Amino acid sequence: MRDAYLTHDTIYQAFAHQARRHPHALAIIDDERSLTYAHLDALATTIAIKMPVERPKMVGIVMDHSPEMIAAILATLKSGAAYVPIEPSMPKDRIHFVMTETDVDFIITNPRHRRKLCGFSLLVINSPLPIAHGITSEDRSRPHSLAYVLYTSGSTGKPKGVMIAHHNVTHYAQAFHQEFHPGIGDRMLQFSVCSFDIFVEEVFTTLLSGAALVIPPESIKDDTQSLLDFVDRHKVTIISGFPYLLLDINKIGHLPHSLRLLISGGDVLRAHYIDRLAPKVMIYNTYGPSETTVCCSYFRCDNTPPSPDGTFPIGRPIKGCAVEIRDEKLRPVPDGQPGEICILGDGVGLGYLGDRKVENRAFVTLDDGRRLYRSGDIGIRRPDGVLLFLHRKDTQVMILGKRVETCEVENVLCGCPEVEAAVVKPCTDNAGLSFLTAYFVTRPIKGFSLSRLKKKMARFLPPYMIPEFFVRLKAMPLTVNGKVNSRALPKIHKHNTL
Repeated sequence: MRDAYLTHDTIYQAFAHQARRHPHALAIIDDERSLTYAHLDALATTIAIKMPVERPKMVGIVMDHSPEMIAAILATLKSGAAYVPIEPSMPKDRIHFVMTETDVDFIITNPRHRRKLCGFSLLVINSPLPIAHGITSEDRSRPHSLAYVLYTSGSTGKPKGVMIAHHNVTHYAQAFHQEFHPGIGDRMLQFSVCSFDIFVEEVFTTLLSGAALVIPPESIKDDTQSLLDFVDRHKVTIISGFPYLLLDINKIGHLPHSLRLLISGGDVLRAHYIDRLAPKVMIYNTYGPSETTVCCSYFRCDNTPPSPDGTFPIGRPIKGCAVEIRDEKLRPVPDGQPGEICILGDGVGLGYLGDRKVENRAFVTLDDGRRLYRSGDIGIRRPDGVLLFLHRKDTQVMILGKRVETCEVENVLCGCPEVEAAVVKPCTDNAGLSFLTAYFVTRPIKGFSLSRLKKKMARFLPPYMIPEFFVRLKAMPLTVNGKVNSRALPKIHKHNTL
């Protein structure tokens, strides 16, 4: 199967290879219909010829999850443009910020979302969209061209766009194939939202390998038992998700017989999250920032005991990647000593979009010409070469598996007119899960309402970034040099019964 992931291929070319090789194999399945590789390719071409700009550079994707959404992404890549995905459920202000900063030529969307996208050129796609057979469109994709921009929480207080090229993705698909061997007969659940790199793993490792992508309805995603019933009904073989999805599945205890592989990523995987699943299915813990194209290390944990603290290692580097532990001056750190996790190799992306000089310092070109990404994570490499994640070195925290820069939340909170000063702190409950607490001082106004304050924050922040607890202070405690005295802030204790 190596020829499916030739390094000179683009994402679309690798997909088209599968469509030519297995035209009648199923590519996408949902509760309403199934599309073969030939049909999905034709649907992508149908969308490509409808594009209002002949040679777009950036195309927004604000769509419900469906075969049309996947086809729209493929059409964008085939046109030579990069796609910019964001969920329609995100706050309007956040969607507009992302689409404005990327300067999209137009946005592909569904009819019911068009009112949320006023001011942008739109290509409105119905679902199902009739396929125009017997048509062609030029493939303008190139291996080193930009493929997509994913927005993550930003350390400057604004979300930042991670730029990933075609060759980064085809490299990852090849590494994924070497470890997990997806192919005809495999079915991957498409569970993640489109703005996370797990979505990239779900979609492209599947469609570049000849496997099928299975899309559940939104209505069942919050009900784990209904989701497992869907998995059973459609004979899904692979699920990739955050540790909390595995935790929910673990609580149920039984698995559909079709499942052969569970992949955890995006946060720490703890032994008690999978203790009932480990004897029944192959389980992997994975690690990797969006800046390095999904994952850069894998660790199989269903047949291995956890570390003494009850967590699993992040494993060994994947094919085409090197993961090294280095100090602040980027000097290698001896095995067994903590340092920053640094990633090198084919997965390292193009950097952050726009004027991001400070953040782009994380991307370093070494003297030998190799590009290195400084993750900001602290880790250790054991003498046997296995990597352990320890903690972050900055304000970043994972909330329900989603990356959050607390300073971004703080920036939005401080931008509310009724707030005089505020600080947002990450906390940990008794189960080891992170949550946010906001400490704030209000301006001298009458009729302060916390619910109104939260609504203002929700105009720009998704729900998982809204602090779980708000503590109103008369004054912000400060140290002698004028900085917030974190030790003097009231402690919030949250008991989790999981």
